[in-house]
Amino acid sequence: MYRPRAEWGDQEECLVANDAPLHRDIRVLGDLLGEVLVEQCGAEVFSQVERIRLAAKTFRADPSPATRQALTDAVAAVPAELRNDTIHAFSVYFQLVNLAEQNHRLRRHRDYDRSQQVLRGSFRDAMATLANRGMKEDDVNRLLEEVGIELVLTAHPTEALRRSVLDKHTKIAALLEEMDDPRKTPRELTAIHEQIRTEIVALWQTRSVRKQRITVLDEVRNGLYFLDQILFDVLPHVHQKLEAAVRDQFGAQSIDLPSVIRFGSWMGGDRDGNPNVTAQITEQTLLLHCDLALNKYASRLRELGRDLSSSVERVGADDELLRSLDTVSDEPYRAKVNQMIERLQNTRRRIHGELPQGDFYATPADMMADVELMARSLANHRGERLVDAYLRPFMLQLQLFGFHMVTLDIRQHSGIHEQAVAELFQTAGLPDYMVCDETERVRLLSECLASPRPIRNPYHTYSDVTTEALAVFDCVRRGHEIYGRDCVRDYLISMTQGASDLLEVLLLAKESGLFGWPEGPSEPPRSDINVVPLFETIEDLEAAPAIMKSLFANDVYRRHLAAHGHRQEIMLGYSDSNKDGGYLTANWSLYTAQRRLLAIAKEQDVKIKFFHGRGGALGRGGGPVEQSILAQPTEALRGHVKITEQGEVISQRYGHPGIAERSLESATAAVLIGATRQNSPEWQAAHERWFALLDRASEQSFRAYRKLVFEHPDFLQYFHQATPIDEIGKMNIGSRPAKRTNSAQIQDLRAIPWVFSWTQSRHLLPAWYGFGTAMQHVLQEDAESLHAFRAMYRHWPFFRTLIDNLQMALAKADMLVAREYALLAGEAGERIFPEIEAEYDRSRTVVLLITEYDHLLDNRSVIQESITLRNPYVDPLSFFQVRLLQQLRETTDEAERDALLADALQTINGIAAGLRNTG
Repeated sequence: MYRPRAEWGDQEECLVANDAPLHRDIRVLGDLLGEVLVEQCGAEVFSQVERIRLAAKTFRADPSPATRQALTDAVAAVPAELRNDTIHAFSVYFQLVNLAEQNHRLRRHRDYDRSQQVLRGSFRDAMATLANRGMKEDDVNRLLEEVGIELVLTAHPTEALRRSVLDKHTKIAALLEEMDDPRKTPRELTAIHEQIRTEIVALWQTRSVRKQRITVLDEVRNGLYFLDQILFDVLPHVHQKLEAAVRDQFGAQSIDLPSVIRFGSWMGGDRDGNPNVTAQITEQTLLLHCDLALNKYASRLRELGRDLSSSVERVGADDELLRSLDTVSDEPYRAKVNQMIERLQNTRRRIHGELPQGDFYATPADMMADVELMARSLANHRGERLVDAYLRPFMLQLQLFGFHMVTLDIRQHSGIHEQAVAELFQTAGLPDYMVCDETERVRLLSECLASPRPIRNPYHTYSDVTTEALAVFDCVRRGHEIYGRDCVRDYLISMTQGASDLLEVLLLAKESGLFGWPEGPSEPPRSDINVVPLFETIEDLEAAPAIMKSLFANDVYRRHLAAHGHRQEIMLGYSDSNKDGGYLTANWSLYTAQRRLLAIAKEQDVKIKFFHGRGGALGRGGGPVEQSILAQPTEALRGHVKITEQGEVISQRYGHPGIAERSLESATAAVLIGATRQNSPEWQAAHERWFALLDRASEQSFRAYRKLVFEHPDFLQYFHQATPIDEIGKMNIGSRPAKRTNSAQIQDLRAIPWVFSWTQSRHLLPAWYGFGTAMQHVLQEDAESLHAFRAMYRHWPFFRTLIDNLQMALAKADMLVAREYALLAGEAGERIFPEIEAEYDRSRTVVLLITEYDHLLDNRSVIQESITLRNPYVDPLSFFQVRLLQQLRETTDEAERDALLADALQTINGIAAGLRNTG
């Protein structure tokens, strides 16, 4: 059989220099892919791939007009019938390299564990840090009661890979791990290689681009996959690992650890701009959540039935346990487990609206009581080890996941609530809500909320908008009755612009029975839903403190907060604020908004929980989650922190048990370290000066960014022609439309396709534009500012993270390739690209000046080298994409357009894999 010379895994192209195991994995995968390529497509496709790859390497080594033309010609020479396979080869290669890198991360984690070294960002590191700060066991226990992290899975359409492709990745990843087993014989390693080859063939033959747009319930099931396959088992294990770290550091004998880490979801609950998310869909989502929880518990109980084989002929059992059994058995624990399985089946029947055939569990607490009954009996009869090994993990799962599995957030645009309330007012004979100013609206809403009398008329037929808005709150109320209040806790209001936006939601909740005065208006209210504002634009972030101050002073709203322990959740939007004002201004506005909100909350004796709406890409708040946590104001971490996990980030962080465990550990450790951190002496002495510098820089950055994006007459044309924005809208990777309205304006485009497009075109513009101009202005105006900026980078986590993420964006951006996309925009490109390139150069120069590095990412050499070595493989995909976009815009033949679009979508997948980012 012909065996091609596959150079995909050459020594010099290993993503981490001198890392032999990673080099071996890439070499094996590259060789196997080359062989599969010949086997599946023939030697001609392999020859095309190699020719283009070598041209790309030459272009990178010497980016001259001649080498650029050689790469352009090599791409253009690929026959149309071979083009899709050639593109697919580069795309699959990156998928395999990403798996090799993932396996290497796991390998390094195991090496740390074996060496007994304390890994930075681990629980052991966190506990040692707390001890060094003078904390004792009681202090740590109090801290664990006060802080926590909630990670919210969202269905934002940035996961470009299909579930079928991710399943193949899971199998290949498991085989790579097997290759590390030192006990494997050469024959067994050969067999593993053959299994990997088989999976690469399956991957090759699997369609990578979706033919149909996925539904909301598809998104729900995709999210539940990670809870089912990974997090249900990993999350309890991480909690136990935290318990062990506390015990080891502080000598604690017994720890009753609260649920420090929890998961939430937006899938099936986020209806902002997505008409496909209806009340009926939300109701089905809650049922799917519960079904998964009950299925997992049934499976665990069957395992416990096999494990808990203790017999009264060998060891005693508590009378309380024996009395609880339906039948006499010499194996009481198995009998109890079987009884629990029957009750669980009846619970499922009840939840599905069927008649239970016997006892059922009304709440998770009822089920926990049965587990605790067994645990007490085992502990009283020399079975403590069995409790720790079998029952303790199950009890943690029950504590963490309840019958709701994951808490669903509801999100809706403020304009929908406004319409619904206006109609309710109209039919109730109240003043015309739409003509009232903000002060009058707040007064009217407060009066309605303070009155036990409803304004909803059960006999009136409301408009579709109002009917659906009310149906959502009715759905939440029913969910609370069936699954418990943890199934839905928070209702988020996008585009919050006034206090009335929150009071409108509270009124709609009242009309559906989620808020009220069961004991009369003079007594505390019952409030079953948290009302959460979402501040997204720069203007809204600036207005947020005044809005919340007025709400905290509102008597009705204050009494609503009292029902929630005087706690207020506030969501901050990283994506839209960045699109609105650029990277520097958005980040600084988010930071200062938190400080101002915390100051007001302290005055009013309210505790704030910030919900950070971060995306995966650097232009949407992305970057290492632990660094982003530590970059927040110290006071913001002294409580619970909530963060979105979006799109491809979910599979990257939670697609493998080992990676998921490390991701959860590092994020939680960061919260614990950050919550107990004191600002550095340097920060204490100079922060007012530092704040003033960033105020000035932010103002200049905002002007520079807005001048290009919103004021330049050619920018909109450039964006549509120099990026694949229109093609991304056809990828079928999410249920939500790419735009809130049919408008073509930038402000109406969702932040995700906005960032996705700039990433694909190698500009990454949202993650850096405006920074260079702003900082150069300050540096020229203030001779001492460079010294201050360098001190800020060394001593202020916020500024260091800001600069390090900027470095990452500038390193991933590539003006050589971006220029190819700019040529697609014709005269608009000739006018705009020089401005973009000049700003890139300014930003890069300033970053190196502040960090005192010779090159971008000198402090992160692994990533620096990875980017450098990936470029020769990403470049062919970019050159293919540019050519395909040009042909798409020139041809009118529908059949040809379909073929070109299919190949263009293939390049989008490949570039996303190569850059490890979408939107």
